[in-house]
This record gives sequence, structure tokens and C-alpha cells, in this order.
Amino acid sequence: MRDITDQGRARLLNRFTVWLAWLAGLALIFMVVIISTGVVLRYMFGTPLLGLNEINQLTAVVLVMAALPYCTLHNGHVGVDVFDNAIGPVGRFIGDVGSRLLSIFVLSVLVWRAGLKALDAWEYEDATNMLDLPIWPFYTVLAIGAALCVAVFAVQLLDIFKRGELK
Repeated sequence: MRDITDQGRARLLNRFTVWLAWLAGLALIFMVVIISTGVVLRYMFGTPLLGLNEINQLTAVVLVMAALPYCTLHNGHVGVDVFDNAIGPVGRFIGDVGSRLLSIFVLSVLVWRAGLKALDAWEYEDATNMLDLPIWPFYTVLAIGAALCVAVFAVQLLDIFKRGELK
């Protein structure tokens, strides 16, 4: 029964990360289109798109924070195993546990601060300077992406303790 529950949690976590990955993909496509349009308008017609930098910056937040949990879940981060042979299995185990605990702590602080900032931005109607776009949705995406990444690290940490290694 316990394995079914673990599989159900893994399936749910995978589903959420895939949804956010789709959002990241849409953000990437949007960035390609808007940057290409900006370049064509600026250099071929001499009329730049106003606020393009704001749009790029906000879209980059969505792109990175929506893609982070999916990348983390599928071990897509760059890893260097220079010291693996020197530290042995115990050292790798300690390193895997330590890195995930540190990541959980740092990202949890980010979730907390981004959540508070999203609430403040919503309450005070904070917006960008040039286009007057509300910024609370972007803080919200940042908080959700980081929170889901914390959940992924927590599941990986449980896996490490359960199996003695990362699967």
C-alpha cells in the first residue's frame, strides 16, 4: 500500500512539474517571437517596441522558475563528479543529502519572501515603470516554481534515505 501512495505522489508531482514546464515552453516561444519582432521593427522600420526590456525580464522570470522544478525532478542540472571516486559512497551520500537540505532551506526562504512580496505587490498595486504591468503574478510564479522545487528536493531526499542512494 505504501508503494501505491508513493507512486501517486510521484505522479502528482510529475504532473505539476509538466504543467509548469509547458508554461516555461510557452514563455520561451513568446520571448522568441517578441524579441524577433522587436529586432525587425527596430532595424528594418526604425520603430523600437517600447517596454521590450520589461517584457523580456518578466518573461525570463516565468521561463526560469517554471522550468526549474521539471529540470530538478529529471536531474537535468549540470553535475560535476570530480571527487566521486575520492570521497566514496559515504561521501556521495553525505553530499547528496547535504546539497538537498541546503537547497530546500534556500528555496524555502525564497518561497517565503516571494510570497510576501507577491501579497505586497497585489495589495499596493505595484507595477512596472514603463508598461504599468502588475508584478504580483510574476512573484507568484516565482514562489510556486520554488515551492515545487522544494517538494521535488524533499521527495529526492526521502528517496535517498529510503534506498541509500539517488535512483
